[in-house]
Amino acid sequence: MTVSQSDLLRRQFDLTWTLFEYHLDRLEPEDFLWEPAPHCWTVRRTADGTWVPDWADTEPDPVPVPTIGWLSWHIGWWWGTALDHVEHRPPRARTDVTWPGPGKPTVAWLRDLRTAWLTALARLTDTDLSTTAPFPWQNDPEHTVADMLAWANAELMKNVAEIGQVRLLRAAS
Repeated sequence: MTVSQSDLLRRQFDLTWTLFEYHLDRLEPEDFLWEPAPHCWTVRRTADGTWVPDWADTEPDPVPVPTIGWLSWHIGWWWGTALDHVEHRPPRARTDVTWPGPGKPTVAWLRDLRTAWLTALARLTDTDLSTTAPFPWQNDPEHTVADMLAWANAELMKNVAEIGQVRLLRAAS
């Protein structure tokens, strides 16, 4: 049986999303801002009520342990940016991505991103998949849109595992 690139990428995404739903369904609002270590990155409420993620332009050493809030913001940022590229829109800046807040608002935001992502991917042809990817490699001709989708699947899988681990650590503490 021959499986197209598009079908394989979709199957990989669906598997990862199924694992994500397992955690999304079990997250409590308190899970999002729980700090698993003294040295961590989180999202913080500003005076105007918006949420801003901790950030450094160069990765610190040691790398801070992220909260579920920070991880979910991070997913929204890179996934939204990847979606902008797939949809041929100007990519949003990191500072333009606002985290919705702990609990249901963030879960709904991530599920909405999934819907937008699947809608965009359904329109991609084999020709689209073989064009040069504008993200995250900055138009490196060696990487295609299919590579970008595989990267997005891998990045999501990594972030889902991190969210699951932090959720389980909080539940066990």
